[in-house]
Amino acid sequence: MTARMTGASLIALTTVLATGAQAAEFDGVTIDAKLIGGQQYEALYARISAWEEMTGATVNVISKKNHFELDKEFKSDIAAGTTDWCVGSNHSSFASQYPSLYTDLSALVPQETVDGFVQANIAAATLGGKLVMLPRAQFDVSALYYQKDLYEDADRAAAFEEEYGYPLAVPETWDQVKDQAIFFANPPNFYGTQYAGKDEAIVGRFYELVVANGGALFNDDFSPAFNSDAGKEALQWFVDLYESGAVPAGTTNYLWDDLGNGFASGTIALNLDWPGWAAFFNDASSSKVAGNVGMAPAPKGSAGVRSGWSGFHGFSVTEDCANKEAAASLVDFLTNEDSQKLESSAGPLPSRTAVWEWVAEEAKDDPYRAEVLAAFQETAATAFAVPPTEYWIEATNLIYPELQAAILGDKTVDEALSDASDAVDELMQEEGVY
Repeated sequence: MTARMTGASLIALTTVLATGAQAAEFDGVTIDAKLIGGQQYEALYARISAWEEMTGATVNVISKKNHFELDKEFKSDIAAGTTDWCVGSNHSSFASQYPSLYTDLSALVPQETVDGFVQANIAAATLGGKLVMLPRAQFDVSALYYQKDLYEDADRAAAFEEEYGYPLAVPETWDQVKDQAIFFANPPNFYGTQYAGKDEAIVGRFYELVVANGGALFNDDFSPAFNSDAGKEALQWFVDLYESGAVPAGTTNYLWDDLGNGFASGTIALNLDWPGWAAFFNDASSSKVAGNVGMAPAPKGSAGVRSGWSGFHGFSVTEDCANKEAAASLVDFLTNEDSQKLESSAGPLPSRTAVWEWVAEEAKDDPYRAEVLAAFQETAATAFAVPPTEYWIEATNLIYPELQAAILGDKTVDEALSDASDAVDELMQEEGVY
């Protein structure tokens, strides 16, 4: 460490020391990391250099991909026995699949650090008695972004009411979302809405619509329950939007970045999406809808239940890491209060109690941030996690091709759900779940 330090370096040193690391404590250590990629995460990763400068360690990011691709890579590493990298991005929807990959952080992180998190998140991050990850400021539940000026045109409102029989207003139900998406759509230049159409992403959306319609994805024994009236109603919603041209033709290939960039392009009216996009959408340098973004809680289904599929991101340390203490220090740093304040300033919901209080205070004089926070808080109040089975991702890999088949018209809704249900039933029985 040099004798002269800039003001920024002094601040960084204070921050690092506050997490428990000592200056130059890990001098010469290299931490290999596999992290989730995407523009909304880069501001946090930019902080890594401060941790490196103060601890003397080096972080080598050997992989940066979305969670679906990371999931495949992690499983390949486990099969090959190449899990000696140290820090990995994790998520509550994926964590249960890796019972032996990650170490218990409770032995590496001070208890006062753990106590600073929202304890419901800590409980969900504790699997088999091990605290397998520290949550970051990425508590995810989706709310409804929309273009405000669509609701400010009297002629458009009159035309909508004449066609649909009720006043045009920000939708409160999924049926209203469908009506309005079809009404607003003018393909190929403008679409009413969009949805992630593959992998766990579409199954999660299907899952929350099933719940909102009064159904369930699984029974208590984890046998499939989605081939039901609620499930058929949910899948028909996706089919109707696709068949009407209210969503882009490529939607069955979309994942989260495609949706975020699509709404920011100004070509989407209504967009159910995560909090991490909030600042991006309202930034004129990145978004054509900046200044025209409204927020509402997630809509309700036919059972009067609000959608609310939720989870959270985090960071974990592998059992095979050669220097778990250094890796845990990095994870601690990336989830500390300063890191969470940085991420939360862009919209994500924090997982630290003190940062929730900070966000509320910061938002009170910013109408857009206050609206965003209120919409996500209301949605989060009734949020529900993915079913707690280690076969969640495997099950989604069986379900999503069948959902796609119905959306594309290759199967009927009844055929697709019957085939998906049979496949999941076979998986669960083969794995000895029941």
